[in-house]
Amino acid sequence: MAHSDQPAMELRRLSFRYPNGRLALEEITCAVPQGDRVAIVGPSGAGKSTLLMHLNGLLPSPSLSKDEEAQVVIEGQAVTRSRLQQIRRQVGFLFQDPDDQLFCPTVQEDVAFGPLNLGLNRAEVLVRVERGLAAVGMADCLTRNPSELSTGERKRVCLAGILACDPSILVLDEPTSNLDPRARRQLLHILREFAGTLIVATHDLDFVIDLCSRVLVLESGKVQADGPTERVLSDPLIMDRHGLEVPWRLRR
Repeated sequence: MAHSDQPAMELRRLSFRYPNGRLALEEITCAVPQGDRVAIVGPSGAGKSTLLMHLNGLLPSPSLSKDEEAQVVIEGQAVTRSRLQQIRRQVGFLFQDPDDQLFCPTVQEDVAFGPLNLGLNRAEVLVRVERGLAAVGMADCLTRNPSELSTGERKRVCLAGILACDPSILVLDEPTSNLDPRARRQLLHILREFAGTLIVATHDLDFVIDLCSRVLVLESGKVQADGPTERVLSDPLIMDRHGLEVPWRLRR
């Protein structure tokens, strides 16, 4: 269990270059306190998804081979190759496309996959599966094939699988993409109930206003602005400079 005085997440001069030579992240330094709800916004190609994938080692940083150069730290622990299993218990990752996470023939098997890989016994896994599905309002879908579900339902099943692993941090990549208004409201309600730390990358700025207290604006792989949600999103100079628009509800 992390100590309350440790940040949930720290980035220390994080840089990343793709194999084709494109620099996606450059010298990013920031910290997220325990329990905070932070949004990462910016134009397409800004590096948002790339940043998120470093938070549980889905993309490599120097930290994975050299502890002394740790660039990503989760609850006081550097994200290194030897710690990936533990880090991925702490950091639950929701991909933009639910089909990247669902591959079993039934909802129950998909939600159970993560807890089983944590080494839990089947009785405990069943409890977690039922609890996770209940939390997202999908308790009656145990035997259904995920391919029969709507996009919103599939995202909720993915989230149930993450919650069943009992993470302290949720990382979400474009969680409202392709959701209808009802599914979006359901997801918002579920995330408001989560007691841990939330880090969300999204273009849905109204969702950010409803959920997050802090915003980081990312462009060209750099943090261009960082502050309270309403102050950042209502600033026309910041928003226009980085290819964004002030949400209607914050316009004066």
